[in-house]
Amino acid sequence: MEKIIGKKMKMDQIWKDDEAMGITPIQLDAKADLSTLKVGDIVKISGITKGHGFQGVVKRHGFRGGPKSHGQKNRLRAPGSIGSTAPQRVVPGRRMAGHMGVDRVTVKNLKIADLNNDNKVVFLRGSVPGTIGSPIEIVAPK
Repeated sequence: MEKIIGKKMKMDQIWKDDEAMGITPIQLDAKADLSTLKVGDIVKISGITKGHGFQGVVKRHGFRGGPKSHGQKNRLRAPGSIGSTAPQRVVPGRRMAGHMGVDRVTVKNLKIADLNNDNKVVFLRGSVPGTIGSPIEIVAPK
């Protein structure tokens, strides 16, 4: 498997047959070899996700939060119970509030929509992790 390094560009919409397709362009390095890629190939993309800072359990893990009525005043977005009293400690791995994002993520099965050999740009159909300008790693098929 060959790894090609590039950087994410601004996502765009391309209209084809009265259907909007979400296309993400990737600007490749000057020394990158495009001979292994062709339109229609399925590739894997790896990158660093956007950072979201310190987030609570509702946004970070999708907790529902507490009820809005029945005497609840300030517990709407609270995590609730964090465990039983038997172990007398918090069990490792408990989902809590904390830093969210800036993780390495791999997205599989993205299709190459178009190639621009002159400018060394690969157009992928679908979303790619990271902010605009962040480094992206493309794993080409064998």
